[in-house]
Amino acid sequence: MPLTTPLRRNFALFALALGGFGIGVTEFASMGLLPDIAREMIPGFEASPGVAIAQAGWLITAYALGVVVGAPTFAVLAARMSQTTLAFWLLGLFIAGSLASALMPGFGTLALVRFIAALPHGAYFGVASLLAARIMGPGMQGRGIALALSGLTIANVVGVPLATWLGQSFGWRSAYALVAAIFAATLVLAVVFLPRFPGNPERSALKELSALANPRAWIMIGVGAIGFGGFFAVYSYIAEVTTRVAGLDAAQVPWVLACLGVGMTIGNLIGGWASDRRPRLAMIWGFIAFILALVLYTQLAAHPVGLFAGVFLLGLSSSSLLPSIQSRLVRISHEAALLGAAVNHAAFNLGNSLGAWTGGAVIAGGLGYLAPGWVGAALACLGLLLALVSMGVQRRDRARSIDTVGIRIPGEA
Repeated sequence: MPLTTPLRRNFALFALALGGFGIGVTEFASMGLLPDIAREMIPGFEASPGVAIAQAGWLITAYALGVVVGAPTFAVLAARMSQTTLAFWLLGLFIAGSLASALMPGFGTLALVRFIAALPHGAYFGVASLLAARIMGPGMQGRGIALALSGLTIANVVGVPLATWLGQSFGWRSAYALVAAIFAATLVLAVVFLPRFPGNPERSALKELSALANPRAWIMIGVGAIGFGGFFAVYSYIAEVTTRVAGLDAAQVPWVLACLGVGMTIGNLIGGWASDRRPRLAMIWGFIAFILALVLYTQLAAHPVGLFAGVFLLGLSSSSLLPSIQSRLVRISHEAALLGAAVNHAAFNLGNSLGAWTGGAVIAGGLGYLAPGWVGAALACLGLLLALVSMGVQRRDRARSIDTVGIRIPGEA
């Protein structure tokens, strides 16, 4: 099905972004609704809300682990499959997982279903990024990734606040029902408008897995997992900071999330543009800005105006990193681009799990609801260090290849 008109092309790109929008809602709305879920699911909430909410944070961890398991699994098993067909199957799994999340009666079964519902997450973002880049044309990888991620960031402006309000007003289960409807609409649009790119019969699971034999890929996985964990250390408990620290009403939580989403949307656009031009500098300066934003958050978030300013800067800086990290991992993965793109989101959700766990640990330890900001800054510093290591390894490999062929390029060591 060729993209014969600009209208079809735009609807195809919109469908890919809408899937990312649904993922953003299902992942981040859970964080905004943690108090509501904990109140219903965790015994003893009123006596010790901090401990109960930290326990409810295992839902975030379960989702993140599902992404970690599902991303490489789907990428490897679908090595020969048409990327378009893979997108259809992943959207169908999202619909089923979201409906099941809305129906689970207990905390244990809900955590299990959240794990299952997360399995298509990384693979979808991987295949959506590659499809968007193919539809947009050569030299547009960074902007293709940014477009696929735009749904995720816009979800934090519109979808997550809406789902949070819906969950607070009609019960948290209604938020997951909304997510199922979003994925259903995405699947319809995808079936109608996505071009049918053929699969590659020469690919195999072993060829895909060969990308993981590259140590440079593992360094970049560490960059995403550790460096981006700082974002989730804060975001996982943003509802409690809003009400218990800044002193705002629970009805203000959606507005705080929307402010963060605006920052993420702008940061994603900046990051996509920068990663196509100066990817290394985009990553280094992105991390520096991210670390500063986390520190500022700990100083500002106790005051209502400071909270809004802090989350905006946090969203802006963190989201600017995403395209450059994913583009670098895709390039390192060479022919196994789907695995590289999918594993990148597995890495981010390792960060999700790590951030939710460490943030919950310092809260449960009595250090306060702003303490996760300091944990996040430490994790981001480690991510920057790993990014510099990755670049150093690349320079060393390039120097060795130059020495081997006896060619010296001016300006390079």
